[in-house]
Amino acid sequence: MSISVMLADDHVLMREGIKQLLEFDGSIEVVAEASDGEECLRKMNACNPQVLLLDINMPKMNGIEVLEEIKRQKLDVKVLILTVHNEVEYLLKAVDIGVDGYILKESESAVLKKAINMVVNGESYIQPKLIPLLNNRLMARDSDKDKVELLTQRELEVLTQVANGMINKEIATSLCISERTVKNHISNIFKKIEVSDRTQAAVFAIKNDLIKLF
Repeated sequence: MSISVMLADDHVLMREGIKQLLEFDGSIEVVAEASDGEECLRKMNACNPQVLLLDINMPKMNGIEVLEEIKRQKLDVKVLILTVHNEVEYLLKAVDIGVDGYILKESESAVLKKAINMVVNGESYIQPKLIPLLNNRLMARDSDKDKVELLTQRELEVLTQVANGMINKEIATSLCISERTVKNHISNIFKKIEVSDRTQAAVFAIKNDLIKLF
């Protein structure tokens, strides 16, 4: 019995090429295709594939948003992210959400088929070339987590407001404290998270999900 697969990628040639490679020996059947995130979710609910090959960069809803919706709806599908080398940050987010595997678009068909078979059997697949990059980012993120834990609740409040572009006077008014106290908090924050200015502090806050960008 063949494995049912759905392809979600906004490039038609990419989908056509992958479909031909996957269906060559009859062990895999591509049951649906989508060119954007909304179409992907709609068709996936209709055809119930075993595996979704999901591109990260798609219109309407990107791959991360689709993955989040799949987990929210608790859909019974294995998700294998199709990626390129410069999308490591997205992959870290996908790992947090609970992706089943990720593979480079440049991979050979045999590698892609192996990944599909592994995730269908309840295993995860990690493209070997991506492991060093992911490990480096995960180590850096763990280091940041330790720094966040050093901050007091008040310091987190001040850092959040710094990241939102508020000046010391505005922060003082918002938190009902003096500007001198705000300056002291900011000085302590800079030391704990090892940054030297407000811009770096804002970047730290964004990277560690202390504030959300819309």
